[in-house]
Amino acid sequence: MLLPRVPSMKLLIGFEAAARLGNFSRAADELALSQSAISHQIQLLEAQLGQPVFRRIGRGVELTVAGKILLSSVQGAINTLRNGMGRINSYQDEGLVVLVCPAPLMHGWLQARMVRLMADLPGLCPLLSTDVTARYVDEIDVDISISERPLAQSGLKESPLMTDSWVMVASTALLPSLEGVAVDQHHAHVGLVCMEDAFTGQATADVFREHLHRFRKRVIYDDERLLLDAAQRGLGLAFLPRSLAQEAMDEGRLHALDGYPVVPGKTWWISRRADEPRSERITQMHDWLLREGQAAS
Repeated sequence: MLLPRVPSMKLLIGFEAAARLGNFSRAADELALSQSAISHQIQLLEAQLGQPVFRRIGRGVELTVAGKILLSSVQGAINTLRNGMGRINSYQDEGLVVLVCPAPLMHGWLQARMVRLMADLPGLCPLLSTDVTARYVDEIDVDISISERPLAQSGLKESPLMTDSWVMVASTALLPSLEGVAVDQHHAHVGLVCMEDAFTGQATADVFREHLHRFRKRVIYDDERLLLDAAQRGLGLAFLPRSLAQEAMDEGRLHALDGYPVVPGKTWWISRRADEPRSERITQMHDWLLREGQAAS
């Protein structure tokens, strides 16, 4: 079965204007055309469709049933096109810098610095993405990438951003339960919330096996952001990356507990093109993030 022929955009735009305004003359004025040109477009459209889309009423026109169905589809398509053009226009912002960063690091570390970043680099318009599958740094899609390891791509300037660490934290609400309690007795007073992969992770497996095995595990997550939320809600102690918890610790919602191991975590890397970037903003943002990461380490 052959699909119906789609009329040209020129005909559809003329039709939409006439249908919306209810008058060929007003449609012609809006589109800077003559009334006869609009009438001709409608005649061509009806010929292609094989049925009328308007009926005349006095000095104006009204839609037939077929015209109403067509108008709904055309207006939806035009709105989609306008939205797409709006997205394209956003990419023309002179301050735009596209950064790809894993969600937990963006949530816990980068978001806490956004106010200072925007104040230090006025005119910057960051486009922040957590889609780590789009890590290929080029002049179109990605300007800066933060990743767990150097990218396997030539022509990049790559530097260690910071080295993370794992710490045991408690919410303010849980601190009274631990006051005066020896660390080796914490398990008798509070539970533990944790990441599923922490039991087998290279950095954390020994800590869970040797130090945290007596805790009752209250909730196990596969998303570090949910683990952070659970820790702040007081669902239990949490052993998690410092970069994830830093803002909550700085603001007093979470507190690092003494007496527990602090173990090295991931080394995060920051990458951009080694040659001259398309915008000075890219260099400025890259260097700003690098200074922040080195200070955090």
